[in-house]
Amino acid sequence: MLKRRPTLKVSRLRTHHPVQLAFLGLITMLSTWFLLIGAFLLLMALTGTLLERLPISAAIIYFLIGVALGPYGVRLLTIDPIGNARTLELVAEIAVLISLFTVGLKLKVSVFDRVWRLPLRLAGWTMIVTIILVTAIAMLTLNLTVGPALLLGAILAPTDPVLASEVQVRNAGDRDRVRFGLTGEGGLNDGIAFPFVMLGLGLVGLHEIGENASLWLWRDVVWPIAAGIASGWLCGFMVGYWVLYLRRVHREALGLEEFLVLGLIAFSYGVALFIQSYGFLAVFAAGLGLRRIGHSRFKSILAKVAPRLQRPVRDNSGANETPETPANMANALIDFNQQLERIVEVAAVVLLGSMVSAQSFTLEVMWFCVLLFFFIRPVAVALGLIGSRTPSTQLRLLAWFGVRGLGSLYYLMYAINHGLPHKEAGEFVNVVFGVIATSIVVHGISATPLMEKYYRARGDSGR
Repeated sequence: MLKRRPTLKVSRLRTHHPVQLAFLGLITMLSTWFLLIGAFLLLMALTGTLLERLPISAAIIYFLIGVALGPYGVRLLTIDPIGNARTLELVAEIAVLISLFTVGLKLKVSVFDRVWRLPLRLAGWTMIVTIILVTAIAMLTLNLTVGPALLLGAILAPTDPVLASEVQVRNAGDRDRVRFGLTGEGGLNDGIAFPFVMLGLGLVGLHEIGENASLWLWRDVVWPIAAGIASGWLCGFMVGYWVLYLRRVHREALGLEEFLVLGLIAFSYGVALFIQSYGFLAVFAAGLGLRRIGHSRFKSILAKVAPRLQRPVRDNSGANETPETPANMANALIDFNQQLERIVEVAAVVLLGSMVSAQSFTLEVMWFCVLLFFFIRPVAVALGLIGSRTPSTQLRLLAWFGVRGLGSLYYLMYAINHGLPHKEAGEFVNVVFGVIATSIVVHGISATPLMEKYYRARGDSGR
C-alpha cells in the first residue's frame, strides 16, 4: 500500500484590502482629532478662570501645548505649512473675521468722535512707516530684493491685540487712549494692510498693478477700502435696525443671537467680496454699525418707525434692559462672539505652535525680531503720532504693544496660495512664524505687569 504523504497545513495570513486599510487609517485619524478637540474644549472649560488669574497671556499656554503636540513633542500634529496653506488660510481667515467683528462690537463710539484719531494714525501712518522700515531691514539682513521685502513688510504690518487681551478695551464705554488705540488699530490695520500685500505680490509678478501702480491705486486702495467700510457699516446698522424693529413691534426674532452673529459676519463679508472690496474692513465696520443702534440719535428713529411699540425705549444700562433694547442685544452678541473668538483663537495658536521649527528661531530671525519690536515699532509709532500730544507713558505702551498674530498668519498663507515661489515661501514661513511666536511670548509676559503699572500711575484699576 502506498502511504499517503503528510500534508502540510499552511495557515493563511489574513490580509486587508487596500480600501479597508484606508478606512482604518481614516478612523484612526478621526479618532485622534476628536480626542484632541475634545481635550482642548474640556481644558478651556476647566482651566479658563485659572488662566485668567495667571500673570501671563493664555495664548502662551496654548502655544506651548501646540509645540508639545508637534514634531518637537509627541508628534500628534505634523502639519506642513506650505503644503496645507489653503486650509491654514481658511482657519486664519475665520479667526480674523470673528475677532474683527468682536472688536467692532466693543467700540461703542461714534465714527466722528475725536478718540478715533489715535487708532486711525496707528493703522495709517504708523503701519506705512512699519512697512517701509521692515522692507529696508529685510533687504539688509535677509538679503531680499525690494519686491519680496515689501511683501514681507506688508505681511508683518497688521497688529493683533486679541492675543494680549490685557490691552483691549474693557467695555463699550472704555475710552482709555492706550486700550482704545491698540484695539482700534488692530481692527483697522488687518484690512488696510491688504493693498500693500497686493502691491508686494505685484512687485514679484503675481498681481497686476498697472503702469506706475495706477491700477493698484484705484483697484486695491481707494475703492476696496472705502466700499468695504461703507458696505460693512450699512450691513451692521440695517440688520440691527430690523432685528430690533421685529422684536419691539412683532415680538419676533427673539434670541438666537448665535445665528445673528454668524449670519451678519457671513453676509457683510459676502457683500464686500461681491463688490470687490475688503471683507476684513467690512466685518469690522459691521460690528461698529450694529453697535451704533444704541445711540440716542437712532432711538428716536426706531420709535418713529414703530408706532405699535408696546414698551418704551429704555435706558442702555441696568436691570431695565430687555431683549428689545439695543444694549442688551449688543451685549448678548458680544458674549457669544467672545466665546467663539476664544475657540478659533486657541485652535489657530495651537496649530501655529505645532508648526514652528528650529529654523524659526535662528540668530538671523531673532535679530530681525529684536529690530522689529525695539526699533521699527517704536520709530513707526513716534512718527505716526507726531503732533498728537500723546503723553510719554501712553506713547511707550503704544510703541511696545505692536502684537503680531493671526493677521500675519493669514496674509502669509494668502501670499503662498497666490504663487509665492517655494524658496521665498520657506523663508517667509520661518521669519513670520518666528515673529508671531516671539510676540506671543514677550508681549504675553509683559502685558499684565506693564498695564497694571499704567493703571497704578493713573490711580485706577483699569476696569
